[in-house]
Amino acid sequence: MFYIGIDLGTSAVKLLLMDGQGRIKKTVSKEYPLYFPHPGWSEQDPQDWYSRSMEGLKELLEGCDRSQVAGISFGGQMHGLVMLDRDDQVIRPAILWNDGRTGEETEYLNTVVGKERLAACTANIAFAGFTAPKLLWVRKHEPDNFARIEKIMLPKDYLAYRLSGTFCTDVSDASGMLLFDVEHKRWSEEMMEICGVKESQLAKVYESYACVGTLKPEIAEELGLSVQVKIAAGAGDNAAAAVGTGTVGDGSCNISLGTSGTIFIASKQFGVDQNHALHAFAHADGNYHLMGCMLSAASCNKWWMDDILRTADYAGEQTKICKLGSNQVFFLPYLMGERSPHNDPNVRGMFIGMSMDTTREEMTQAVLEGVIFGLRDSLEVARSLGIPVERTMICGGGAKSPLWRQMTADILGVKVDIPKCEEGPAMGAAMLAAVACGEYASVAEAAAKIVEVVDTVKPNEEEAARYEERYQKFRRLYPAVKELFPL
Repeated sequence: MFYIGIDLGTSAVKLLLMDGQGRIKKTVSKEYPLYFPHPGWSEQDPQDWYSRSMEGLKELLEGCDRSQVAGISFGGQMHGLVMLDRDDQVIRPAILWNDGRTGEETEYLNTVVGKERLAACTANIAFAGFTAPKLLWVRKHEPDNFARIEKIMLPKDYLAYRLSGTFCTDVSDASGMLLFDVEHKRWSEEMMEICGVKESQLAKVYESYACVGTLKPEIAEELGLSVQVKIAAGAGDNAAAAVGTGTVGDGSCNISLGTSGTIFIASKQFGVDQNHALHAFAHADGNYHLMGCMLSAASCNKWWMDDILRTADYAGEQTKICKLGSNQVFFLPYLMGERSPHNDPNVRGMFIGMSMDTTREEMTQAVLEGVIFGLRDSLEVARSLGIPVERTMICGGGAKSPLWRQMTADILGVKVDIPKCEEGPAMGAAMLAAVACGEYASVAEAAAKIVEVVDTVKPNEEEAARYEERYQKFRRLYPAVKELFPL
């Protein structure tokens, strides 16, 4: 049988066809636009997600025995606010995870409602990218739109709704809304009251590997598939990526170097970071996880290469970098503000330490290092909680760079395992579909049988020692400059 994973990303949707043994048969990617109607805002049109996903599905299925397709599932960008009216029409463009307009609403939730009350309700505090602050923003600034809300959705769940007609979400994605009682896996009545929404406006919540329905007849006909094809709930992109790298169970770790950057630590037990620097979410394997998320990771390098250096030769720029741990230039990777661990939507990126002899290579190196230094900030929070992290899987576009993988090992002081398949959320989504269809008894079994490590990058002792000294300087930079923002 075949299983389809759909990764609804920020810049493109990626679709993957996998057989029952976990072998990838084909992948397709379709881009769509991202809109910035005001500085710090970030929006997309959900119709673009749907139309490009349907185009991608048709291309993915070309030459395939469509009768063998058994299930479809999703991994998707988290926290985005999609609102439908009573006629199932999108009310306004979706407000995305990296949108920074909700500073006032986030401040209100954290200071007036209070962090302790929020944590008691949801296991988390408010961050500008979360869904609940977006709802408060719409209620204040677009009251007519707020009054029209019939259904509140997350991005991937809009696709599930269009394909199956089921109004659903999963526990991992719901965890990032600040409306969900993570420990008990149910909507928080107190948070619904604070945000002025009713439970009827929120989706039914499923475990990520649960079957939520089947293809609508008209969709099945358009795609040439059976109406019996099962739709699984899917997961937020980071949880789906963790499944795709086998980061399930207890204590395993995954680092994602995608548009955003995350450090993801799986746990069988529910736990909360009392300092609120890390997110406490439900995991797609039926358990829980802690996660640190930085808003700009591989996107920092993309900005530097595309917009500043104006080159497409990413690998070529990196081949000239050879003195790891000895760079005198620092880069603060806060191009869109920052989430973990600083929770500061106003801070911005900067280079520090340049001199007349600073080179292009040193600045490129600083960008790459700054991202990993930022991830180490979250890793240090996890270590302060007594969580030992000695090795990690790695995925995302940035993980294809051997140099960046070595920096990750050296700066974090961990062994970095390279999976055979680096397809991230799309792979994890296909695995969730396989579990929903009974191909595997559990997510853990699917991960054990499918995920394969092909290489391990170990820290270089000399480089790691130099990077330790550099990191101790890096961690002093944000406290020194945060009062400068907003400029």
